[in-house]
Amino acid sequence: MSPNSHDRTQADATPDWLDVVRRNVESLRYGSVQITVHDGRVTQIESVERTRFTTSRDESGRPA
Repeated sequence: MSPNSHDRTQADATPDWLDVVRRNVESLRYGSVQITVHDGRVTQIESVERTRFTTSRDESGRPA
């Protein structure tokens, strides 16, 4: 058994896919991150970013 196998910190043990999910979530203002799993393993990560616009309203309060 190598000495390094027990000396790993939690940060070192983080799966690569989790780092990708974190980066995607941190970069989104509005949107979603979808994780696809096959046979108990993460196989794909998709991000969808949405752009939201405020709706202008006329004097009556109805959308213009």
